[in-house]
Amino acid sequence: MGTAESTRKQKSSKPGSAQRESTSMAEHKDNMNDFKVQTAKHPNMSSAPLRPHSEHSKDRASKRLSTESNGTSEGGQGSSTPVEVTALEESFKRFAIHGDTRATGKEMHGKNWSKLCKDCGVIDGKSITLTDVDIVFSKVKKKSSRTITFDEFKCALGELARKKYKDKTGEDAEAEVVKLIEGKAPVIAGVTRAVASPTVSRLTDTTKFTGSHKERFDPSGRGRGKAGRVDIVDTSGYVSGYKHQGSYEKKVTKPTAGKPM
Repeated sequence: MGTAESTRKQKSSKPGSAQRESTSMAEHKDNMNDFKVQTAKHPNMSSAPLRPHSEHSKDRASKRLSTESNGTSEGGQGSSTPVEVTALEESFKRFAIHGDTRATGKEMHGKNWSKLCKDCGVIDGKSITLTDVDIVFSKVKKKSSRTITFDEFKCALGELARKKYKDKTGEDAEAEVVKLIEGKAPVIAGVTRAVASPTVSRLTDTTKFTGSHKERFDPSGRGRGKAGRVDIVDTSGYVSGYKHQGSYEKKVTKPTAGKPM
């Protein structure tokens, strides 16, 4: 009985094992087909050694840094060549980051826009004024934004060019305005110097002071300190105006040698 039961168990277990073997063979066959397809797409894949995931991530990071330093985007058309920055765009970035350490140079505030037009000579006070510059800025920017992009910046220059150079065509006028801006940088004002003014000189002349203000300075114009601000009581025992103060001690201590007795 024991032998018959074991024989039946072996017979019942054979179909399950055969099914598992057929499933594993099918999966292996599918994997081989996928490998062949990948090999056909990438002929050199079989010869290249497999690398761990950490090395792949390092390669991707280094590639991203190299593309960012060259000014290119990964996967974009012509990513092997860096993007050329024009002189106009370079000037735009210089004025965009002026006075703001957190600025990225991609957008420009109205204050820096006005400074650009002033420093580069776009504003002449006749055909182009500061009011015209502010109006054009409000016209080209988005309603919900307080800055303008480089494309909006070029549109604003076109608006000012047609107004500044009325005797020229649109392209020639824009070219003239671009020449005024290319290669320029913000003008940094120097240290403010004090300018001599007759009014200030008259008010600081101590010889013309009267009343209590006159008592605070000596004849040379130097301040007397506390003596010029507070009435100090004289406790020397002499009356005010006495000119021979301290002369008595000199007379008393005068030597008597040589006098006859």
